[in-house]
Amino acid sequence: MRSIDLAGKVALVAGVANQRSLAWAIAEALSDAGARLVLTYQGERLERNVAELAATRPGTLTYPCDVTNDVEIYALFQKIGQAAGGKLDVLIHSIAFARREDLDGEFRSTSREGWHTALDVSAYSLVALTNRATPLLEAAGGGSIVSLTFQASQRVFPNYNVMGSAKAALEHATRQLAYELGPMNIRVNAISAGPIPTLSARGISGFTHMATHHKKMSPLKRNVEPREVGDAALFLCSPLASGITGTTLYVDTGYHIMGV
Repeated sequence: MRSIDLAGKVALVAGVANQRSLAWAIAEALSDAGARLVLTYQGERLERNVAELAATRPGTLTYPCDVTNDVEIYALFQKIGQAAGGKLDVLIHSIAFARREDLDGEFRSTSREGWHTALDVSAYSLVALTNRATPLLEAAGGGSIVSLTFQASQRVFPNYNVMGSAKAALEHATRQLAYELGPMNIRVNAISAGPIPTLSARGISGFTHMATHHKKMSPLKRNVEPREVGDAALFLCSPLASGITGTTLYVDTGYHIMGV
C-alpha cells in the first residue's frame, strides 16, 4: 500500500492567520503526514493565534516575518537553518494582501501605491522567500514549493481587481522558478482553490454571492473545503508528485472548466 510519509521532513508554512486559514489546513495535512512545522506570523496581532495553533502540533517552531522586509526574511531562514540542521524540505506560500480601496470600485482607478503593495506582498514575496529558501532546500537534496492562487489570475472576478493582477504574477513566478530550480530537484507549483470563507476572503465585497454562484455552477455542485486544499498540497509536497512542477492545480470542484 502506498502512503505519504513525511517523517523527518521540515515544512515552512508562511501565511497562517487563524484556524480557518488555508495555510493552517495545509499545515495540518503536512503535520499529520509526519512533517515538522515552522510557522511564520506578521506582527503582534497574529502572534497569539499562531502560537496557540502551533501548540497543538508538538515540535512546531514559530517566527515573525514581514515579507516586505528583506532583513526579516534573511533572519527567518538563518533561524530555520540553525534549528533544522541547515535543511528545509517544503515551503508553503499562503500570503496575499491588497488595500480595501484597491479591491472595491474601478480597476482603472488603482493607485500606484496600491499596485505596488498588492504585487509586493502577494507575488514578489514568493520570489523573495524562495531565494532565501533555496540553499536549505538544495541541502536537503531537493524539495517542494507550493503557493496559493485564484482563478482571477485568468478571468475577471468583480471586486477582485488588483489582486487578480497579483495572482497572475504569482503564477508566472511559479513557472519561472520551476524552470530555474528544476536542476536542483526543487519543484514549484501553485494551487488555485475555489472560494473559501477565510479571513482575507471575507474582505472581498460580494464574496458570499461569489461562493453561492460557484456552488451552483461547479460540476460537483458544492464549494471546496479547506481539508481538500490541504490534501492537494500534501500530495504536491510528497514523492507521489515527483514528476510535477510548474503547474497550477485547480482545487475548485471543477468550476474552472465551465464556460459560464
